[in-house]
Amino acid sequence: MTATTAPPQAPAPAPAPPRGRTKDAKAKANAKAPDPIAELAAAHDLTLSGARPTLPRYIAQLWTRRHFVTAYATARMRAQYSEASLGQVWHLVTPLLNAAVYYFIFGLVMHASRGVPDYLPFLITGVFVWDFIGSSINASTRAVQGNLGLVRALHFPRASLPLSTVVQLFQQLLVTMGALFILLLAFGQSPSPNWLLAVPVLLLMAGFCAGCAMIMARVGAKHPDISQLMPFVLRTWMYASGVMWSIDKMLKDDHLPHWITSALELNPAAVFIDLMRFALIDSFKAGQLPPHVWLIALGWSLLVGVGGFVFFWKAEEEYGRG
Repeated sequence: MTATTAPPQAPAPAPAPPRGRTKDAKAKANAKAPDPIAELAAAHDLTLSGARPTLPRYIAQLWTRRHFVTAYATARMRAQYSEASLGQVWHLVTPLLNAAVYYFIFGLVMHASRGVPDYLPFLITGVFVWDFIGSSINASTRAVQGNLGLVRALHFPRASLPLSTVVQLFQQLLVTMGALFILLLAFGQSPSPNWLLAVPVLLLMAGFCAGCAMIMARVGAKHPDISQLMPFVLRTWMYASGVMWSIDKMLKDDHLPHWITSALELNPAAVFIDLMRFALIDSFKAGQLPPHVWLIALGWSLLVGVGGFVFFWKAEEEYGRG
């Protein structure tokens, strides 16, 4: 009898690991594997091209380029009327011509000067201040879009562009303020220590306009058509800011809804214009100012200035692309 042996059986296949564990193992392996390119970049202090820096680093970069901002603003101011016969005189002539037109229409035809003492100083001060606010916002809508060649060719904090626009217009404002002082003296205003209040008003207004400029620069970079709409928006804002008429007098004479009264009193342009009138015009008294007006002006300057800067910085890597 011969013994028969059973054929050897193949070993049973090992159970497959669960799907989730396989993915986790792969993820851990990939996480542990060093990236040679990243290590090489870190060793030579290289960063991703066009990446947005941290906010403190961005502020430091902007501070190191402060001389570029002022030099670029000065060059643009000198070139603005370089082909005109009167040259830089137009910085002064333009707001004066606007004031003359507004005086004829609102002061003489529409009698907005009734009940407003020293109407001509009142009007000229409002026009000069508004010219800075409106021009800063309007020009900044094209600050990035109008400098795409510079943005795509060089690496620098893009906030330099809207800030240089505000610096340029602030330089022009300082020139016109000197002329405004002379005009106020010619119209019978007497110098007083109150005129020193114009300095903090100018600084608060500059902070507010810088924030508005950076907000509009980011919006204009993404939506270039906004520059066509802004003149209509700014004209409406100017009429609501009491440039040609007295908000205080109108609020006393008319019975307006409370929300309209509050909107007119908190209007930042009207706040800065009224503070400048309070500083420079003898007949413009503190009773014509809204309550807590200095806190309102400080709040607008900080809120819009800081908020506009952060808003612009958040899109730093997007400028000049697309």
